[in-house]
Amino acid sequence: MNLTRADQIAKAVLYEGYMLYPYRPSSVKNRQRWNFGVLYAPAFSDLQGGEEACSMRNEFLVCGNAGTTLEMKLRFLHLQTRSAQVSSRSQSALPAAWQEAVEREVSLPDLRPEKLCREPLQHTFEFASGTQVDPEHDSDGEAVGEIVRRQEAIRGTIDISAEAIAKDLYKIGVIVRNATPLETCPSTSRDEALLRSLVSTHTILGVEGGEFVSLLEPPDDLQELAKQCQNVGAWPVLVGDAGQRDTLLASPIILYDYPQIAPESAGDLFDGTEIDEILSLRIMTLTDDEKSEIRQSDTRARQILERTDAMPVEQFMKLHGVVRGLRLLPVPPPREDLP
Repeated sequence: MNLTRADQIAKAVLYEGYMLYPYRPSSVKNRQRWNFGVLYAPAFSDLQGGEEACSMRNEFLVCGNAGTTLEMKLRFLHLQTRSAQVSSRSQSALPAAWQEAVEREVSLPDLRPEKLCREPLQHTFEFASGTQVDPEHDSDGEAVGEIVRRQEAIRGTIDISAEAIAKDLYKIGVIVRNATPLETCPSTSRDEALLRSLVSTHTILGVEGGEFVSLLEPPDDLQELAKQCQNVGAWPVLVGDAGQRDTLLASPIILYDYPQIAPESAGDLFDGTEIDEILSLRIMTLTDDEKSEIRQSDTRARQILERTDAMPVEQFMKLHGVVRGLRLLPVPPPREDLP
């Protein structure tokens, strides 16, 4: 499994929309987040008439034999609320309330398609609720209050099956479900439901002793079988160097085969589809008050600000653009209808 490349792309997917420029909680864009790959608790999905998903389904093709094995990693964000309790004696301002995220991963190794044809697998996972209280101090070391982080329990299932559809060819099916209990009423809010949701849900799959088939550009003899694969909520693409077929990423954002993060990028900006140069220039124009809000709002946002402020000119110039390669275009034949 090409984990290095998959991790780069998956992280861009995982934090797509985590916090958008200008990276401040008070910004309108950051008051409703988590729009990609959200799997809500079934009760909230029902409350919304099924318009909000509680599961995702992927089907893909694997060329292999009795010795072929698969490995799967399910990844998502588990949200937690952050609130501040200010000491009665303190005049200091503490960070505003915010929804943070903890990365979760569920790994399923040594999955054999031949066995899955006979015995489909269902795996249940769960992450417990919890509360963390951290003291907050001012620049003089005096206690000014506490930061409280609370997280609700999450439960889910992964169903994996396989079907031998031709000689040395399997169709693999993966269904991820949110199985978290949730008592709802007509006034249950999206923010409440998100605390019991799988956010930015995606899977990474690797194969040994076989290879994945591109669903975007399958071989001619597999095109019809590729069209029959059903994918809802995420789309699987090949990851790695062009031509490699040992790693698959099923992303809630539609990608092409072999997606890449530009090597000139200095780090994450929570939006892998935007232009680093433009975002970096905009960050540099933020006022001191805006930067102060960013520093207090979120660890990841603060890292973006500090990295951009410290970026050397040489690194910034690399963001301006680069020529990847040149090729000759065919000359069109002359048109007879033109003088």
